[in-house]
Amino acid sequence: MQPDKTALRFLGQTTTWADLDRRVDALAAALHSRGITAGDRVLILMLNRPEFIESFLAANRLGAIAVPVNFRMTPPEIAFLVSDCAARVVVTESVLAPVAIAVRDLDATLSTVIVAGAGSEDGVLGYDDLLAEQNPTPEPVDVPNDSPALIMYTSGTTGRPKGAVLTHTNISGQALTHLFTNGADLNHDVGFIGVPLFHIAGIGNMIPGLLLGRPTVVYPLGAFDPGALLDVLEAEEVTGIFLVPAQWQAVCAAQRAQPRNLKLRVLSWGAAPASDTLLTDMAQTFPGANILAAFGQTEMSPVTCMLLGEDAIRKLGSVGKVIPTVSARIVDEDMNDVPVGEVGEIVYRAPTLMAGYWNNPKATAEAFAGGWFHSGDLVRQDDEGYIWVVDRKKDMIISGGENIYCAEVENVLAAHPAIAEVAVIGRPHEKWGEVPVAVVALAARSGEPPESVLTLAELDDFLTERLARYKHPKALEIVEALPRNPSGKVLKTELRTMFGS
Repeated sequence: MQPDKTALRFLGQTTTWADLDRRVDALAAALHSRGITAGDRVLILMLNRPEFIESFLAANRLGAIAVPVNFRMTPPEIAFLVSDCAARVVVTESVLAPVAIAVRDLDATLSTVIVAGAGSEDGVLGYDDLLAEQNPTPEPVDVPNDSPALIMYTSGTTGRPKGAVLTHTNISGQALTHLFTNGADLNHDVGFIGVPLFHIAGIGNMIPGLLLGRPTVVYPLGAFDPGALLDVLEAEEVTGIFLVPAQWQAVCAAQRAQPRNLKLRVLSWGAAPASDTLLTDMAQTFPGANILAAFGQTEMSPVTCMLLGEDAIRKLGSVGKVIPTVSARIVDEDMNDVPVGEVGEIVYRAPTLMAGYWNNPKATAEAFAGGWFHSGDLVRQDDEGYIWVVDRKKDMIISGGENIYCAEVENVLAAHPAIAEVAVIGRPHEKWGEVPVAVVALAARSGEPPESVLTLAELDDFLTERLARYKHPKALEIVEALPRNPSGKVLKTELRTMFGS
């Protein structure tokens, strides 16, 4: 690694490796002077920016634990995290400082608020002021590989968020998997972080660049503009990018409308299901690029399965094969392996598997029942070893004694020309117990009012030759857009509240 080479690029500004090392050292010294030591928790409440990465590294340099926080959370929601992990310091930025201060007012455990882009005033400490303090450099800390590096709170789509404790072994192992599957050209590769850094996918995009010593473009978060994103990819000569399917759909359309001269060689997607139509669109829009599907969950750091290269088209709809560093089984309710082709829950063991849930031994014990981590994903495996996600276990609808897997219905409905995006939920039914309901955002059709574009009868006709009748939605709800969390996952709890009764 050459100290004068670029480490990070952000809004046209460059941070070299020497700059990054110096700033991380200075921040670590400032945190240490305020009592932060090995094992302490450091909240990071920021949009995507270099200071996020510096704060993460500074915490780990002390042996402390980074706790990335979803910046869309309300103060009471963040206060729950503070209470759960007993964090005493938060590093934030000026636009989010009022939120951090409100959290401090709710829980006095959070005694120190550090703000990037602001001075030391109004009861907060300025980030750059701390870097200029000339604090003595702390003694190097012996950090065991199996000690916590970060706590990633799950998105909380069901119940209270749980803090997945990821160790240094977890995140470095996942980074090595990334490098193995994506390859590396140190003379030309330029990484890209376009998903939130508070999300495990953002961390997964951050760590490989740090290990390789390659430049990484940090893309600011805001209203998603696919054209602006493509302009940055072209200007910075980015070679690999991870986006969620909803973003890829918009990016493909923008690239077709105004082609850019791109250097992309790896296109990755994950965090939410992608339709067969979208994957075909990606392959046609970016010919020659390698399409990789990454499947997993936060607790696995996160990747467990990958669909590589030409198989992204040959095995459309699959999430790929279990990666070499992960052991997996597909089991029934009694932990018996199911036959090939049968549906069961996929369970894992791996060096990338979390240590457990922070401060939650009950949830940890439940997740590791039988000595394997229970993913909650219902899958089947074909005779070539490829995994096909049928649904989340909790999303399965039982109608008249028949299991209906929402993902299967959604994937078929997504091919309807009038549908932009769709989610299927269950609704209680006096006779059948539950029936499926389709919640749909419509694709634009010039000159037609929305109510004339799609009807339940039209959906039924469309599905007649595609799905068994008991799987057909019995009601249709039209929305402007599906509610999603910052990871891109559809918030089915919200849809059930709106339409499930």
